[in-house]
Order: sequence, then structure tokens, then C-alpha cells
Amino acid sequence: MSGLAALCGAGVGLGLVLVVAGWRGIDLPHPTRRLDRRRVERANLRIGLAVGAAVVVGAATGWPVGAALAGLAGWGAPSMLGGARRHQAAVGRIEAIAGWAEMLRDTMAGSAGLEQAIVATATLAPLAIRAEVATLAVRLEGERLAPALRAFADEVADPTCDLVVAALVLAAEHQAQRLGELLGSLAAAARDQATMRLRVEAGRARTRTSVKVIVGATGALVAGLALFNRGYLAAYDTAVGQLVLVLVGAVFATAFVWLARMTRPAQVDRFLTKATRVEDPGFTAPESTSGVFR
Repeated sequence: MSGLAALCGAGVGLGLVLVVAGWRGIDLPHPTRRLDRRRVERANLRIGLAVGAAVVVGAATGWPVGAALAGLAGWGAPSMLGGARRHQAAVGRIEAIAGWAEMLRDTMAGSAGLEQAIVATATLAPLAIRAEVATLAVRLEGERLAPALRAFADEVADPTCDLVVAALVLAAEHQAQRLGELLGSLAAAARDQATMRLRVEAGRARTRTSVKVIVGATGALVAGLALFNRGYLAAYDTAVGQLVLVLVGAVFATAFVWLARMTRPAQVDRFLTKATRVEDPGFTAPESTSGVFR
């Protein structure tokens, strides 16, 4: 009982810390403040769910293994059940990159230079990347164009943005004459990609709903047995029962992870990373951009 009391006390203390942190906010360094704050919020949510689930299950059953499994379930619940919002954000980011590329093209068509076009679109860029574009415009006041664009690509961290940034960097360093045409082509390709991902998501939505039903039904069954037929679970009160519960929990966890992976789109690797920069001698522009600079 002393161990269970200590677990409950630790959970309450950590919960209070998270509540205070969320209420007061966290001051993070610029320019990655917004991205880091999102990570902190996601981490706080995961920790809160994990600790809360572990404390509730541990107090209700007195099973250390049950508390640990509940904590793992709480930690993984946002990833398993919240994929739709993350996918919508990714699609919105792609469409925002396409819209910003078109803004640059239209602004440069009015005889504006590339740096002037970036500054002019800073306050008008699509909302999904407006903060990053504004940071890029501010960075141009003290940095050269190419390094500022590479830092912008790292902040957005999207393969489609890498294509646009690669075109802009090569244009800045090699004085391309058809940058407007290229930006229009990249914008059209980005919108086609967003449309395709929306069609794929329509099929994945049914799988995601099935995953939620399976997880919910399993959780409801376990909760119902614990509340209304506690004697059925009495075998798990022993040390051997706890060992068996570890095996059962591992099987269910593996199955749920596989189900969750079925609902996630394949991740596309970025090509414009810190390890592969445009200024590197071995860098080769993608096929969609290399033809403009021949």
C-alpha cells in the first residue's frame, strides 16, 4: 500500500506541475519558439494522460503491471487516435507552400527582386507558414539570402518546401531566368500532391474509425470486468498473474501499434537537410528544378 500511495502522490504532484506550466506558458527561444511550444504541449498531454491512467488503474486494481500498461496506453493514445488532425495539418502546410510560391511568382512578375518579394509576402503568406515566412523576412535583414532560405527550410521541415527552397537558392546563386515559371510548376505539383493525399485520407479514415472502435471496445471490456466482475480478474492478483499480464499486455500493445501504423501515411524523407546542402559540391538539384539552370 505504501508503494501505491507513493505512486498516487507522485502522480498528483506531476499533474500540478503540468497544470501550472500550461497556465503560465513556457518562454522558448526564437525562432523555433512556436515549433518547440507545440512539442512541449504534446509532451505535456502525453505525460498527463500516462500519469493519470497509471494512477487510476493502480489505485483501482493494485496491480503494478496494470498501472504500467495503463501509463503506456495513455502515452500512446494521442498518436493512435489523433492521426486525422496531424494529416490535415500536413496537407494544409503543403497547400500553404503552394500558395506562397504563387505569391512569390506574382510579386516577382511586377519587377521585384527575390528578397523584396519575400519581404512583401511576409504578412500575406498562408497562415500555416506565415510565422516561418515572417521569420525569414526578418532574418534577411542580417543574413545573406541562401543561408536564410536554408534555415527557413529547416523550420518548415517539409519535402515540398525543400523543392521550393532549392529553386530559390539556386536562383539566388546562379541567376536563373525562368524562376517564375518554375515556381508556378512547383505550386501546381504541390496542389496535386495535396489533392492526392486527401483522396488517400478518405480511405484511411475508415481504417482509423475501425481502430478507434477496436481500442474503445477493448478498453470498455477491461473496465467492465474490473468494475462488475472483479472475481474474474482475481488470478492477476498473484505474482504469476502479474507475469502473465505482462505477456497479455505485450500482445495487445503490439496489435494496437500495428493497427495504428495502418492509418498513417508513409513519411517522405527530406532531401534538403543539414547533411545535404545546396552549397555542397556533390549537391544535385532535383529533376523538377535542374532544367531551369542549364
